[in-house]
Amino acid sequence: METGGRALAQSLSEDARARERAEFAASAGWGDAAINAFPGDASTRRYFRLNRGGERAILMDAPAASEAPLAPDNASPAEREALGYNAVARLAGNNVAAFAGIAQALAERGFSAPRVLAADVQRGLLLIEDLGDALYARAIPAGAHEGTLYASAVDTLAALYRSSFPDVFEACGSHWRVHAYDETALLAETRLYLDWYLPRFAGDPSADFRAEWDGLWRQALATLGAHAPGLALRDYHAENLIWLPERDAESRTGLLDFQDGLFAHPAYDLVSLIEDARRDVSPDLADPLKTRFFKAAKLQDRAGFDAAYAVLGAQRNAKILGIFVRLAERDGKARYLDLIPRVRAHFEQDLAHPALRDIAALVRRVLPEGAR
Repeated sequence: METGGRALAQSLSEDARARERAEFAASAGWGDAAINAFPGDASTRRYFRLNRGGERAILMDAPAASEAPLAPDNASPAEREALGYNAVARLAGNNVAAFAGIAQALAERGFSAPRVLAADVQRGLLLIEDLGDALYARAIPAGAHEGTLYASAVDTLAALYRSSFPDVFEACGSHWRVHAYDETALLAETRLYLDWYLPRFAGDPSADFRAEWDGLWRQALATLGAHAPGLALRDYHAENLIWLPERDAESRTGLLDFQDGLFAHPAYDLVSLIEDARRDVSPDLADPLKTRFFKAAKLQDRAGFDAAYAVLGAQRNAKILGIFVRLAERDGKARYLDLIPRVRAHFEQDLAHPALRDIAALVRRVLPEGAR
């Protein structure tokens, strides 16, 4: 009976949310549009395509109450820890002001982020420009030249790094502060590896192991100080990039899913692009793409950049390994386990860099070779 009651409550709640979406679409002038849902992803946000005649738009549904609370602007690491993972890792959660503010700033600088057509920030609803269906992850298997698309994505990243952005982004009558991708956030993300991945493959790590892990990561993260930070979109990969060949220069790469953006080392999004968890990027593209970015971003100290790239790659892949196990075990999304071998291979490759020698040795101590 209890399960049935929960299901009924969820159904009634969804009916109410569907009415809110319809009211919002009508208030934006799209009341006569057909509304079709996109397949779900790993987040609690949902997306719907609105279609009326030849016009299309995307409705983003991001109810704020479905996520953990965010950190106040000046929260200490301890205060962030008390609020939960979203606050610690500097995630925007379902605050649509973050998406709207960053989208507007990107568009103002000539990048192809979706224009915000209408917003109800309080209810977590946005109507945004539809950039089409040519995701990199679809366009390349359909025949688009992989090297051309990835070169464009790298040029866009370099242009982003060369651009200046404010700390506070404003749009739709709201504002959103973009913070630094600080040690607190980076370190907390690596702990997902300890919380979820290690228990599945090697057992729960001891308190001593956790302390050693944190200490070695703090040393490795010190390599990130060699270059000035820039705006990192934080989820820059083939599932979130759209090929727009009719546009010019850096605007040929359409940008999605950037609401969690932070100011970070310039290698972060490049790692996200090349060490993609969901598709294999041609191995012969990796080094040329790194060199292309390094030159286009007008950076100095290639050895320092390569060390930071490896450290951020290992950091990101440790996080992803933990998240994918969590999605499978906690959320019942077992399909994410199929992606683990690719991410594990990226992780091993990153750990081979001398800057990560001690972390690699620590991992070898507890994991059998096939599970590293």
